[in-house]
Amino acid sequence: MKKFFKTLAFFLLGCLIFSCDQMADNQSATQESTTTETAFYQEPHRPQFHFSPKEKWMNDPNGMFFYDGEYHLFYQHYPDSNVWGPMHWGHAVSTDLVHWQHLPIALYPDSLGYIFSGSAVVDWKNTSGFGKSSQPPLIAIFTHHNVEGEKAGRNDFQYQSIAYSNDRGRTWTKYEGNPVVPNTEKIRDFRDPKVIWDEDSGQWVMIFAAQNHVKLWGSKDLKSWTYLSDFGKQHGVHAGVWECPDLFPINVENSKESKWVMLLSINPGGPNSGSATQYFVGNFDGKNFILDKNFERDVTGEKAVWLDYGRDNYAGVTWSDIPKEDGRRLFMGWMSNWNYATIVPTQIWRSAMTLPRTLMLKKTDAGYRIFSQPVKELEVLRSTAANLENTEIAGTLDLTQRLGFSPSQMEMTLDFEAWDAAANFGVELSNNKGEHYRIGYDASANQFYSDRTQSGDLAFSERFGAKIHTAPRLAQDKAIRLHFFFDVASAELFADDGATVMTDIFFPGEDFTSVKIYAEKGKAKLTGGQAWRLNGIWH
Repeated sequence: MKKFFKTLAFFLLGCLIFSCDQMADNQSATQESTTTETAFYQEPHRPQFHFSPKEKWMNDPNGMFFYDGEYHLFYQHYPDSNVWGPMHWGHAVSTDLVHWQHLPIALYPDSLGYIFSGSAVVDWKNTSGFGKSSQPPLIAIFTHHNVEGEKAGRNDFQYQSIAYSNDRGRTWTKYEGNPVVPNTEKIRDFRDPKVIWDEDSGQWVMIFAAQNHVKLWGSKDLKSWTYLSDFGKQHGVHAGVWECPDLFPINVENSKESKWVMLLSINPGGPNSGSATQYFVGNFDGKNFILDKNFERDVTGEKAVWLDYGRDNYAGVTWSDIPKEDGRRLFMGWMSNWNYATIVPTQIWRSAMTLPRTLMLKKTDAGYRIFSQPVKELEVLRSTAANLENTEIAGTLDLTQRLGFSPSQMEMTLDFEAWDAAANFGVELSNNKGEHYRIGYDASANQFYSDRTQSGDLAFSERFGAKIHTAPRLAQDKAIRLHFFFDVASAELFADDGATVMTDIFFPGEDFTSVKIYAEKGKAKLTGGQAWRLNGIWH
């Protein structure tokens, strides 16, 4: 009997030791996982309040829509490398446009090809017939890119296809009748469909790029499509391939007037070289997009009206199905440029998205113009705040100690009331390595600028830091408001309440820790301002 109890005691002791070891291992694994996840979003240059993928390659935003309390963001994604490859649709959702939850890949390549850019809509009336249990189906519209056809030298290797979801976008089924828009004209760049419901003509309208113009098609059920019209061969800039169009109606601010806006990305051909997005304002009659006469004067020949004059806002489109009670036209772009996107100095991941923005159409002395402003939801990230008093700037005003927080994760507004005719003023970020980034306004040239020529690592591309980027000032007011967002390795400027916008990325050898306001070649009167430290979104 004693032997039995002794054996039992050893057995129980062994179990206890094993259990403790297992608990310790589990705790260690949990801590390691948490540490890894935390460290994962703390790599050099990793944005803290912009969307970026967990890992690997990302480019164009795709399929953005709002449904059942969630903003959906899909994006061009290659999960096996940090450079472009066979395209998938990555997926994330948010309830506030600020904090994002990563979801599994939504669409994988198949026998018809890679999954290139496109859009998604809520089929509220179940026109497609894909709905179940009286719930509207979600329909994704995308370009299939047949790489084998491309390698064979054919020109019809891109065409438009659809997929549907009945579980809030968590899983997707590709339509067995794909493609829904075949490439019968055999156009090489035949891609990036954006679909909207046009109430006036009672149809779905698809706009997509066709090399140097866009095509409009119509449908009653999202499956059978008919050609409507072409636009753009004689309008806008044609220094590169047209991509990622968008088309939507929008009310003109402070009026009862409504117009249609067409966004159109082009690569290359941007105002500061490389990738950029131009836009057109006009009307849509259910078949044709008719450019507004007052707008046409600004886009003939090699002239265009640009959505963002920085080099790092490309392929942006707007969310569909935003509730009427909200009423905003919400936009997001890819924060990079094809001149250097695949070689920027990040390893775990590549690329981020711009901040989400509200687009507004205003009638100015220059004609109809889109104004862009950061969405109001971003204010939830504000923490430590500092107020800036009325003062005259001549030389530099160092704010580093006064703010008490790092400028590498900051929002700032500066109001200037008056300045000398030759004055050059703005904000400078710098670090202990002597690297600095400047963004501001040059009164002598009446233009804003972004200067990353001394901002850090430039060696990865001779195109990256070769020159200062500039943007004309549209407003004619005697006062300027500069609204900045700085996020580790990016800057976004919304000047004059969003009349002029610039988005640029940079790669300092270490985070910027100092911030100054400067005025050179003349004085500038600062009437006030505010700065906030912004919390990160990944914890």
